[in-house]
Amino acid sequence: MARAVGERGRRRAGWCGWHRRCGRGALLAFAAWTAGWVLAAALLLRAHPGVLSERCTDEKSRRILAALCRDYRGGALAGDLCEDLCVAGKLLFRRCLHYNRGKKVLQADWRGRPVVLKSKEEAFSSFPPLGLLEGEGGQDVPEAELLLMVAGEVKSALGLELSNSSLGPWWPGRRGPRWRGELASLWALLQQEEYVYFSLLQDLSPHVLPVLGSCGHFYAVEFLSAGSPHHGALFPLDRAPGAPGGGQAKAVSAIALSFLDMVNHFDSDFSHRLHLCDIKPENFAIRSDFTVVAIDVDMAFFEPKMREILEQNCTGDEDCNFFDCFSRCDLRVNKCGAQRVNNNLQVICDKIFRHWFSAPLKSSAVSFQLQLQLQEAVQECADPVVPSGSTQTAAPSMFWKLRRLLQATLRELQEAEK
Repeated sequence: MARAVGERGRRRAGWCGWHRRCGRGALLAFAAWTAGWVLAAALLLRAHPGVLSERCTDEKSRRILAALCRDYRGGALAGDLCEDLCVAGKLLFRRCLHYNRGKKVLQADWRGRPVVLKSKEEAFSSFPPLGLLEGEGGQDVPEAELLLMVAGEVKSALGLELSNSSLGPWWPGRRGPRWRGELASLWALLQQEEYVYFSLLQDLSPHVLPVLGSCGHFYAVEFLSAGSPHHGALFPLDRAPGAPGGGQAKAVSAIALSFLDMVNHFDSDFSHRLHLCDIKPENFAIRSDFTVVAIDVDMAFFEPKMREILEQNCTGDEDCNFFDCFSRCDLRVNKCGAQRVNNNLQVICDKIFRHWFSAPLKSSAVSFQLQLQLQEAVQECADPVVPSGSTQTAAPSMFWKLRRLLQATLRELQEAEK
């Protein structure tokens, strides 16, 4: 595509040289096109920050947490986990999980429970400070002004306008001796989109990680083993009863049903549809009851923000593919449509279900006819046949078809165990 852009640029340069001028409109169009690509590059780095990742070491992770505790003891920051981390020794660092372009992800034990500590940046000072705290301010800031600032930051992260009653997860609480540190910490956390998503959805969905607490700019979530393409079944199923074989087939079917439940939940149960634009095993984990949990939502967007991201300048449909979220290019105005033309179900069928159901299940307990129907349904879901020019979204009827087939598969596996 870069080569094609270069050829178009040379042809345009030749035309301008021949006619001794270029239209102002053409220059404005080029500037807008360039701005669109700059935004796309920034979002690319956000989705796949590993291209600029640094080495993850336990030694550096300990230094980061030591600096966090120094800031806590100095009153610069606060949080409900700071005492356990910095004083009581009940939140203990275990190992570095990964660093990705500033983002730090560490494993720890909190009162005997494995947790993950996350922050978008290494140092508390890396986050722009809250202007209200400059000088001696902060203690006497009107509550209405604080609400307005919190709502604005949440809108920036989610693309949503929330009522004051919905801002509870981010309210710093009663004013006390650590009020300035609490406000500064809240401001640093609100500048981390993933934290905002987890905080908002933790009481609304079993498919996202709840925030367990925070200290300064670090927040804690439950530790769950992420999926990986290196696992034969994409997720660690060592504890599945009787695995491999019938136990693994039963676990896979149960996990697939939970993926469907998550799709339905994200499509229907919020005020706006939640789009997942980076669907891969590494961004999900499985609880012991086979519930699917999204553990990385850096590339999740509610409908208003999704439309804003998709509506960019283009010269063809390939310019309108934002990772797993696709749009189409309107060549009349050289602009991508704001409407996504595929959906979460279609991508999950393509990137997850195909791995499981493109070949016979590792169990003879499921009838050949049922396995064939399931294979065909997954293929149709991943690659829906649609008329030219129509959207390629997997139809709602496909959701119910897959659900019926997976439930039938589970029943046959359960009958075989009797």
